[in-house]
Amino acid sequence: MGFFVLGVFVLCAIYVQNRGKVQHDKLARKLNDHSNFLAPINCLFYAFSAIEKKPYIDVNTFPELKVLQDNWKTIRDEAKNLHKDSHIKASDERDDLAFNSFFRTGWKRFYLSWYGADLKSAKQLCPQTLALLKGIPNIKAAMFAMLPPGARLVKHRDPFAGSLRYHLGLITPNSNDCYINVDGEKYAWRDGEPVMFDETYIHYAENKSDQNRIVLFLDVKRPVKLFIIDWVNSLVSRVLMSATASKNASGDKVGFLNRVFPQLYKIRLVGKKIKSFNRPLYYLIQYSLYGLLIYWLFF
Repeated sequence: MGFFVLGVFVLCAIYVQNRGKVQHDKLARKLNDHSNFLAPINCLFYAFSAIEKKPYIDVNTFPELKVLQDNWKTIRDEAKNLHKDSHIKASDERDDLAFNSFFRTGWKRFYLSWYGADLKSAKQLCPQTLALLKGIPNIKAAMFAMLPPGARLVKHRDPFAGSLRYHLGLITPNSNDCYINVDGEKYAWRDGEPVMFDETYIHYAENKSDQNRIVLFLDVKRPVKLFIIDWVNSLVSRVLMSATASKNASGDKVGFLNRVFPQLYKIRLVGKKIKSFNRPLYYLIQYSLYGLLIYWLFF
């Protein structure tokens, strides 16, 4: 039984890693990709998806989101005030597991909601935006995301296929020099213009302009054809994704995974020291730990 389950897991991971026109070049990068952990669940979402499986999705597929575009200037004004007061920022602590690596290249954020976790700071500072979001139940997470001049997000795929990513341009360079590339297809943000894409395809973003880019960033629940798959989506969102909730300010709720992340990061730092000292030893330890984890989970 353990071998069968492991075989299913491996086949799903292979499918996820070879999905789309663009894949990671190196085998080690594919093996270490965190999207492999959710591969079997994600394959269920792909198999029973009620929308076309492609990098960019027509925003009109979700007519309930049009209210956001209709009110983009109201949302923009709240984002502008946040930026003016330096509330859109990188985390001050090791408490944002989902986006920790992005901070090194300049990316910043202000959470509005995150998979069921409401934030006191957002209620105080963004009441009009929150009121608009509350009227759309299939929005699972929301934030303002900033990409400063010169910032670049490396190629990656997000690990959870139960949602789709929506960006609404609020303050952008309105230039082709500021763009996102999803599975080899480029899109440049524009003020007041929405774009929707499947973030489990490999994508990256870059701002080559001399102006800031701030968007409304949403995770929107993926429509599926079977009730049981939708229930699985809700369960994973409530148990796992909510555990990655982070804070804007003191008093905001922090999820379990982000509460333990500082300790996990200390282990990561030890790994980096071993890697700089002896790369073969580092990879021997890494893949041995993977092997132990697989044995513990499946046998």
